[in-house]
Amino acid sequence: MTARAVKLQHRGVKKSLLLVPGLLCDDAVWASQAAALADIADVRVANNGETDSLGALAESIIAHAPPRFALAGHSMGGRIALEVARRAPERLIGFALLDTGYEALAPGEAGEREAAGRHALLATARREGMRAMARTWLQGMVYPPRLTDEELVEPILDMFERRTPDLFALQIKALLTRPDATSVLPTLQCPTLVLCGREDAWAPPARHDVMAKMIRHSTLEIVPDCGHMSPMERPQAVNQAFRRWLGSIEAQA
Repeated sequence: MTARAVKLQHRGVKKSLLLVPGLLCDDAVWASQAAALADIADVRVANNGETDSLGALAESIIAHAPPRFALAGHSMGGRIALEVARRAPERLIGFALLDTGYEALAPGEAGEREAAGRHALLATARREGMRAMARTWLQGMVYPPRLTDEELVEPILDMFERRTPDLFALQIKALLTRPDATSVLPTLQCPTLVLCGREDAWAPPARHDVMAKMIRHSTLEIVPDCGHMSPMERPQAVNQAFRRWLGSIEAQA
């Protein structure tokens, strides 16, 4: 079979795409992408189990993933994805980071502020319930003009309410003890998408610009009128970006 015939044959096969949810998120955060991309990819959503280690979450993904796959992570899921890339880079055919970060907890006062803010939210969750905590937390996550958009906000609140304060505590510990992934970014050799909402206050565009510049085969996409929850806030824009990204993987096959 010629090289061209092999390439054409490969294009007829759906790529495996694994999507990693963020802090307190589940399948719902990726619902639009899973539906919209089903015609071109075998889409699966990872289940972030009950552990306090990003590394352990990454090891679970590696153990259950196909031999070769594209991987996308949102928020905390992006940090988990980076730990997968650290451990099994040879299995990745594509990589995507959405509304996330790569550095360890900052030393000194900045790190103490982050830890205090996360533990304050946990205290609210234990005292008043997950939905009440989520209403407070959401104020800084969603593009402000859409905070009154019930079609967007209610599914996010429902998703967080399905989680428990005990799981929240585990995931907070995982984030506060996160390893620095700066060294991982330049090692990525597959087509990589770096995407975030322009109004993301948790993981701002400037950080994503830095990440994209550290990754050799990367494309940076900034989604307007969008906060931290880009897969749910602007699903069409994210879906289109994913189609372009998955197409670039096919082009290099």
